[in-house]
Amino acid sequence: MKKGKWSLQATITLFVCVVVALSLLITDLLISRTVAESIEDSQAEKAGNVARMMARSPLVIEGLSGKGDEKDIQRFANDIQSATNVQFVVVMDMKGIRKSHPDPNKIGKRFVGGDEEAVLRGEEHVSISKGTLGHSLRSFTPVFDRNGKQVGAVAVGISLDKVKEAVERSRSNIYVGTIFGILTGIAGAVVLARYIKKILFGLEPFAIAKLLEERSAMLQSVHEGIIAVDQDSRITLVNKAALRLLQKAGLGESPIGKKIDAYMSASRLSRVLKTGQAELDEDQHLNGVALLVNRVPVLVDNNIVGAVATFRDKTEISQLAEQLTGVRLYAEALRAQSHEFMNKLHVILGMVHMRYYDQLAVYISEIVDHRKNEIGFIARKIKDPVLAGFLIGKLSYAREAGAELVLSSEFQLPEPEEAGITHELITIIGNLIDNAVEAVQSSPSKRIEVEFDYGDEILTVEVKDTGSGISEQMQNDIFQKGFSTKGENRGLGLYLVNESLRKLGGELNVSSKENEGTTFVVYIPFELPTT
Repeated sequence: MKKGKWSLQATITLFVCVVVALSLLITDLLISRTVAESIEDSQAEKAGNVARMMARSPLVIEGLSGKGDEKDIQRFANDIQSATNVQFVVVMDMKGIRKSHPDPNKIGKRFVGGDEEAVLRGEEHVSISKGTLGHSLRSFTPVFDRNGKQVGAVAVGISLDKVKEAVERSRSNIYVGTIFGILTGIAGAVVLARYIKKILFGLEPFAIAKLLEERSAMLQSVHEGIIAVDQDSRITLVNKAALRLLQKAGLGESPIGKKIDAYMSASRLSRVLKTGQAELDEDQHLNGVALLVNRVPVLVDNNIVGAVATFRDKTEISQLAEQLTGVRLYAEALRAQSHEFMNKLHVILGMVHMRYYDQLAVYISEIVDHRKNEIGFIARKIKDPVLAGFLIGKLSYAREAGAELVLSSEFQLPEPEEAGITHELITIIGNLIDNAVEAVQSSPSKRIEVEFDYGDEILTVEVKDTGSGISEQMQNDIFQKGFSTKGENRGLGLYLVNESLRKLGGELNVSSKENEGTTFVVYIPFELPTT
């Protein structure tokens, strides 16, 4: 689309200013000079004369000085108000307390309007303000006693409705100005509407409003927090999810219009504005809240005009990932057990058909003894039933994969204080065993040893395999998310192990030699339940 000579903002501003200025100019020429000024001046002069007359009255001076009866002030003010046809005559003392008022109930209360301060300092002035009787033109005059000391003030008000009445009498002039302004406005609106419609691809205002509503509803309905900044790094948009996460991080102030670096120093949106490079799936910590963030620049005609960040509480994502990982590990263990059991049933069925009853008895005895030894060891050493069942499943999984999995422990492993620790243990041990099983597939010796040790509230788990080993260079990369030598969509196992250890406050050591195998040793704080 061909760009116009003027920007939309400049065009709208120009047209509106011309229309409004022209209309106001005609109105000012026809009305303001001929009616409003003369009426206001005459009414102000009238109010000033009444106020000065009241201020020089001995009755008012003596009443405010304490030498006369204050009630006489109210009667005298009512007489003057009735005779001069003003809206009100109010006499006040130096504290602004009314001594007279058209409404007797307001006598003794403070003057309303906020424009009486100057007269209480001895200055005579005229103002327009709103009081208990509505908007009025007010003339203020100080009251001095015979010694020249100020003892109070007088306020005389004339309703602005009288000014409006004078304007109504000149309505013919108003009609001329109004009609001219309307015609000018219509002409400008037509031209402006055509221009706006052209640059907005022919969309009508209701269609634009609908698009805006849909955009707003979409932004506010998503679970991800969204923050947008302009090319000056000022925040222009924040949805409800973002506000919730920012409040969780202790940033409760409204962020709109603020510099992103000043409001949220940990943000890297300014860097995206400079580089124009998107940053995806980045970890960010904001006042203790872990976030998973995507940052992308906003480009218009290949120019960076802003940037958008979408983020979500990493704790929620991690919990979901942990649940999925745990379910996967449970399911895999059960599948392996079922598969192993079916294989054994096929062997037994074959031996029954062949009538090898003696060999069948020996085979079943071996299975029972082998199973009894494995289950017996786990039952004696592992007191957590969930972890015990999981390890039994892993034994079946390893056998199915053609590997020998050996469990050992000199000490009994008790149940943890918190049930959530068991899930993290399953994530850690399960991924380490799975990696070990895959590592030994190409080795002549397919043996995996898992040793448990517990003491001083520290659980030590050592997983050792006879695989091909890991080079020193790769040992620095294996815990990174997505790093894998096994193809795409891999590289999450050791990353999840590292995340679980971080949550538990544990540590991990890895030692490996190529063609000799790898040993992972994890140390996990493991408190016992309080009795």
